[in-house]
Amino acid sequence: MLTVRAMTEADVPAVSAIRVAGWKAAYVGIVPQSFLDGMTVEADSRQRRRHFEKPKKGMTNLVAVDIHGRVVGWACLGPFRGDGTTTSVGELYALYVQPSLTGSGIGGTLLEAVHAEALADSFDRVRLWVLTDNTRARRFYERAGYVPDGAVQAEDYDGVSVSEVRYRRALEERETD
Repeated sequence: MLTVRAMTEADVPAVSAIRVAGWKAAYVGIVPQSFLDGMTVEADSRQRRRHFEKPKKGMTNLVAVDIHGRVVGWACLGPFRGDGTTTSVGELYALYVQPSLTGSGIGGTLLEAVHAEALADSFDRVRLWVLTDNTRARRFYERAGYVPDGAVQAEDYDGVSVSEVRYRRALEERETD
């Protein structure tokens, strides 16, 4: 049994461990190894705690919790950060699952919860950015109804430009499988 609930400050260490492990598992060969090697759970935890001290308006953090009470996934949603967008567009900032549990349905459960939260927050569309070479994540989002909208950008990781593609999806009041 898996439940999804709002993240609390007590969840920060588990979320940071999932995020760092997720990066180190998913982005090998995409993001420079020097960047991945420099990531630590401690540094990430400090960053997550700052988000709790000064939360951004409209941001929601959700965690997936297994039957034993362990946090096994995390997602973050908020207003779209792009230009020229109405307030009805949300953005999935992050979605990570404990790497050893990838493919077990946790990501899909989290994404469904994100969509429900987005609708509750009056978003009728969700956008997200995916590293262009992260084919597994791209397939996951495409299976969930997301489509690339033609926007691309690049982020710098240790002096290496890494491209991202933007995806979008319209939401409906009642989703079907």
